[in-house]
Amino acid sequence: MAGRVFFFLQHATYEPAFQAASMGITAAAMGDEVYVVFAFDALRQLVGGGFGHPQGAREQEECARAEGLGVPPPARMLEEARALGVKLVACDTTVRICGFVPEELERTLDEVLGLASLWRLTQGARTLAL
Repeated sequence: MAGRVFFFLQHATYEPAFQAASMGITAAAMGDEVYVVFAFDALRQLVGGGFGHPQGAREQEECARAEGLGVPPPARMLEEARALGVKLVACDTTVRICGFVPEELERTLDEVLGLASLWRLTQGARTLAL
């Protein structure tokens, strides 16, 4: 049963980025309409090219084990998920609080939404905060 799924990310170091990217690409491949909502550190990491970079020794070890298993890094999974229709979005106010100009994020994000629009999209959807 296809539906709408939202992944809310406030952090995007290796672990939460891996969870969002791997579940997002899986949900999209199974026919769900998927949105990844970036806020604060996750938004800054995405914009700065640091999405999914390991932080600390544990995440570095996990990243190395995943690489040894042939698991793609979170940033590549996110690109592949986007090719399957996953939408990368952020709230307009959060974008501005983080010091970004919404129009300058057109290539990084698929859409910058007002909070009311984002809220309406979540109605009836499955939501996961990572």
